[in-house]
Amino acid sequence: MKVATWNVNSLTARWPRVEEWIRRHEPDVVLIQETKQDDKKFPFDAFAALGYQSAHYGQGRWNGVAIVSRRGLQDVERGLVDDPEARLIAATCAGLRFYSCYVPNGRSLDDPHYQYKLNWLESLRTLLDARDRTQPVMMGGDFNVAMSDLDVYDPAALEGMTHVSEPERAAIRALLATDLVDLGRHLHADEPSFTWWDYRNGSFHRGWGLRIDYLFADAATAARVSDAYVDREARKGDKPSDHAPVVAEFDWNS
Repeated sequence: MKVATWNVNSLTARWPRVEEWIRRHEPDVVLIQETKQDDKKFPFDAFAALGYQSAHYGQGRWNGVAIVSRRGLQDVERGLVDDPEARLIAATCAGLRFYSCYVPNGRSLDDPHYQYKLNWLESLRTLLDARDRTQPVMMGGDFNVAMSDLDVYDPAALEGMTHVSEPERAAIRALLATDLVDLGRHLHADEPSFTWWDYRNGSFHRGWGLRIDYLFADAATAARVSDAYVDREARKGDKPSDHAPVVAEFDWNS
């Protein structure tokens, strides 16, 4: 089974690239963030033409998350507690419970959005902690947190900023403490494996990136994973997203 998570930074702007990527790589499930569409605009029919069922939770010009699957799609749930923003969607595909999440940016340490981010992550931890532990789970998305200095091209350049603060990192560690494994770091312990590069200043070509997009899975599912990697090629070329897909491949026969 092949699963990907990808912040596409507007599915409207990026559709030709998303369609081409799916045709080329044939993933079984794709977790999508930042669609920036409402349900009326979301390309359900176009995904169906590619052989995928879709579930979407949209918010027009902002946010928006989706799950597309060619391995079935049931029991869709949208949203996180009382959060008014379209940042979380869940569905079951081939017996595996998937979550696609788009964590708030936080903006700056003194901005109210930063506390919103921490509260959101705590609500997500509560949801994961209360789940049925017999249900295999995989969560992917743009978490807007670099978990360690290895995940930052220059830690000194981001000192005192969001994405690298200790409360944010502690919040991600708390998610993992609910019996989840960071697949990329589990299989590639010493590789930076950046997933996001600013559009400005030639950041991608200079290697000025962050690892802020992740695939997490329960320990039993993680043990089946043969590889987890960042598809940097998808960040190249004309009008790319500023994020690259994160992909996991594993044995799954359900």
